Amino acid sequence: MTIVIAGAGAIGGYIGARLARAAASGVDVVLFARGPHLQAMQERGLRVISPDGDFEVRPAVTGDLASIGTADVVFLAVKAHGLTALAPNLRPLFGPDTVVVSTQNGIPWWYFDGIGGELDGFRLERVDPGGVIASAIEPRRVVGSLAYFATDVVEPGVIRHTEGNKISFGEPDGSKSERLRTVVEPLIAAGFRCPINARFRHEIWVKLLGNVAFNPISALTRGTLDELVRHPEASQTIRAIMAEAEAVAARLGIELPISIDQRMAGAEKVGAHKTSMLQDLEAGRPMELEAVVGAVVELGDKLGVPVPTTRTVYACAKMLDDKRQSAAEAKR
Repeated sequence: MTIVIAGAGAIGGYIGARLARAAASGVDVVLFARGPHLQAMQERGLRVISPDGDFEVRPAVTGDLASIGTADVVFLAVKAHGLTALAPNLRPLFGPDTVVVSTQNGIPWWYFDGIGGELDGFRLERVDPGGVIASAIEPRRVVGSLAYFATDVVEPGVIRHTEGNKISFGEPDGSKSERLRTVVEPLIAAGFRCPINARFRHEIWVKLLGNVAFNPISALTRGTLDELVRHPEASQTIRAIMAEAEAVAARLGIELPISIDQRMAGAEKVGAHKTSMLQDLEAGRPMELEAVVGAVVELGDKLGVPVPTTRTVYACAKMLDDKRQSAAEAKR
């Protein structure tokens, strides 16, 4: 069994490192990366710093997807906005039964494939501009996943794991398929908790309920989760965005199993944590804005659900991201 981690950054690199350390019989792991991170892993291997114990591995790494050959499982471990560039280059990895695992936050490009009803096959332009991702990856290959652990790349070749070891999985059709069990077995052997959720689209919205509100506001304010929850005005804005996302989800037939109060309490419990969007901003990386926030605005427009607070915060965060990217390009 060959597992390719397409995007061996904070999330993908940690998954790949744990798989490589487990060295499960019959499982080969290949990490795809670029730039200084790739060079560091080629020269020194990959180091993980974790409260569960530090370790180092020397997995197979490459900057050329075409050199790998056919894979059994491909984890798409880049941020959502990176998929449009990555997806067209995945073809050399695909055999007849290759499984593609999405790991992105927000609404995935495949969300409306096979959903039935008036939105069956609907494509979110903010998530998959021009349908590039959908054209490159057949719907039959896709398995959904959501990562519930905190990691970041502290320097090339070094990943810091802060907490968590859960990766939730789901088939788009809700089945508990044999191929899904095949995907999770090596991950379980590597120490991950891998529940399989028959209502995976519901879980997408549960995670999105927090991300759509906390992520852009944290980028705009530089606030940590506990600070955002405790700030009177900011917390009211966060609650308003959550209520709008909840209304969009309800229009899609999704009844969320968690309340806004519970989501706020959960965020406060996490404490002084910087959201992934704030981490990207501070590191000079593009923010994962469209799939997380822009998609909710687009869906609100499509479904006739007012999302005024979400739209306002999205516009401000987008201007911030555009200005940062323009400044970065000017320095090149």
